Amino acid sequence: MFVVASAPAKIILFGEHFVVYGEPAIATAINKRAQTTAQKRQDNRIYINSFDLGVSGTFAENRFHPEKGGKKAQTKLEPTHIAVQRTLSLCRKEQTGVNITISSNIPVAAGLGSSAAVAAATAKAVSKLLDVQLTLEEIYQTAYEAERYVHGTPSGIDPILATYGGVLLYQKDKGFTKLTVKTDIPLVVGDTGIKRSTGKLVTKVRQLRQKNPETINKLITNAGKITLRAVEAMKKGDLQELGELMNINQKLLAEAGVSSEPLERLIHAARKAGALGAKLTGAGGGGCMIALCTPKKLIQVAEAIENQGGKAFIAEKTDEGVKIET
Repeated sequence: MFVVASAPAKIILFGEHFVVYGEPAIATAINKRAQTTAQKRQDNRIYINSFDLGVSGTFAENRFHPEKGGKKAQTKLEPTHIAVQRTLSLCRKEQTGVNITISSNIPVAAGLGSSAAVAAATAKAVSKLLDVQLTLEEIYQTAYEAERYVHGTPSGIDPILATYGGVLLYQKDKGFTKLTVKTDIPLVVGDTGIKRSTGKLVTKVRQLRQKNPETINKLITNAGKITLRAVEAMKKGDLQELGELMNINQKLLAEAGVSSEPLERLIHAARKAGALGAKLTGAGGGGCMIALCTPKKLIQVAEAIENQGGKAFIAEKTDEGVKIET
């Protein structure tokens, strides 16, 4: 017997970096998903195979035995291992062995929440395999624990969207608020293919703020206002205004020093091809950008991004969080 579960990727629409200083951010789950297949074993070992990362191995008796990927395999598979162990504990089945197979159409290390989606899907698949109904809160907490291994002190945005889906507003002192957004948000995501360090970019903004507190504090406050205006535009279904606000947000991110020439190139190409608005998403530096489009312009904008060296795909928000596939 085996069980297949999946969970969605996420993108940040507004407010990245400025959220660190107490301003709001908007993020949405998108219709790219990570899929986990869980199957019982006859022993109590945990075997994990990630097709996308090209690594596999077995966790047994506090040791890791690599199959593919050598020593680096353990680091890459440990978040999934944590998700499995926590799920087994919640199900009170600590001595149960499982095989986990991961496949995903979410780009890895691009700021799209790949690891959180895998962790949420793993928790759902393993608990269903053991015929235990975990609550969504328990799945979220499991995915959050796996994210702590990856990111240290994550905001929780990735695991909460992987678990619940939808669109949310996040603010440091207020936590998460789910937004009711009835209109579609047609997007093209462009991946520069350049890996970046979130920690280094967060530090870069902090150092810039220390040198120019008055200027950067004003920039941070303005970014917060833009995000709140974007909430209203989304509720009204006003994509034109939402695109304009994206462009302003991008300018503020560029002024904060977290954009880059490859990102700007893809953003400019998207706007020139007819996008309503375009900006980086996530940490910046490399990673991905997003372009808001009318449905008729999606393919045209995607082609323009590809022509400038990016890897593009079309996406839209999804209200569907973690779920069982079979």
